[in-house]
Amino acid sequence: MKKKMLAVLLAGTMAASMTACGGSSSSNTAETTAAAQKSGDSAEKTEGAAPSKDASEFKIGLITDVGGVNDGSFNQSSWEGLERAGEELGVTVNYLESATDADYAPNIETFIDEDYDLIICVGYMLADATKAAAEANPDTRFAIIDDASIDLPNVTGLVFHAEQASYLVGYVAGLTTKTNNIGFVVGMSNETMNQFGYGYCAGAIDANPDITVQQFNANSFADSATGKTMANTAITNGADIVFQAAGATGLGVIEACQEAGVYAIGVDSDQSSIAPSTVLTSAMKRVDNAVYNAVEELMDGSLEGGVQSFDLAAGGVDIAPTQDLIAPEVISAVDEVKEKIVSGGIEVPADKESFEAKYGDVYQLD
Repeated sequence: MKKKMLAVLLAGTMAASMTACGGSSSSNTAETTAAAQKSGDSAEKTEGAAPSKDASEFKIGLITDVGGVNDGSFNQSSWEGLERAGEELGVTVNYLESATDADYAPNIETFIDEDYDLIICVGYMLADATKAAAEANPDTRFAIIDDASIDLPNVTGLVFHAEQASYLVGYVAGLTTKTNNIGFVVGMSNETMNQFGYGYCAGAIDANPDITVQQFNANSFADSATGKTMANTAITNGADIVFQAAGATGLGVIEACQEAGVYAIGVDSDQSSIAPSTVLTSAMKRVDNAVYNAVEELMDGSLEGGVQSFDLAAGGVDIAPTQDLIAPEVISAVDEVKEKIVSGGIEVPADKESFEAKYGDVYQLD
């Protein structure tokens, strides 16, 4: 069944930066905050458990992508999880921000030179730098968020079923829209980020077969002006809800929606605090929990190489708990959908093949 989708590809005019989530290159040390859920399936035990030592002797560093630690999204959630570990577990924590992708390798090298026990790299765009550093330093432990491509015993990939959370917010959008017209802005079109789009479009279509989804590729995770321009284009073309999976670029999407008086949907963390009367909901990835969990496992010697996968059933993804703007009947419908996803009654498409098998070639950004 074909559905109407309007693809607006404006990548050619975007900023040259092609990486996810960051700010200025700097270092900041902190100790940290509250408790976290343990969730995830892991594979491949790494040889050599962590040596027994006091908690304060463990040093864990985080390398942001280009969105920066205060992006209100992916990097910020990662850092909050590490801060939490510092406060709860007593470890020493630190971060370095990456202004450009050229900062990834030297930032990692800084933590290696300072004998950090675990280096957490935020985002798949750090994969090449992480792999090179891990190969050259087999005694240093690494974790990387949203990447499962590194097959080394000292690297743990932390990946999330973003398509499931995105399906839920797409379902909310499909039931909430008054114009049957919604938007989607992605920070970059690739296998990882398109999972957000597949899930969002699938959820919206299942909730509302008459839906039109306008699709935009910003080609940057650090360009809020572009995000705002794309959202304004969607709104001009009739969208009354716009979902962004675009890191700091998405802050511009929220701003445009706020100014136009339409709903925005946030990503990665509960972004309702940015614009409480504008952010309808958010597709959450509990990156904070995954980071905290990795630190716990490092300390007790059980951190494993391979991949840890966080899904809806494990509490690794969900819609935001802030639901004041969602109609009660929509919340009830989404709760039913969540149960079906967990039970296997609904299989959310996570790739091009599975999406097109059910919905056709209506997703235009892959």
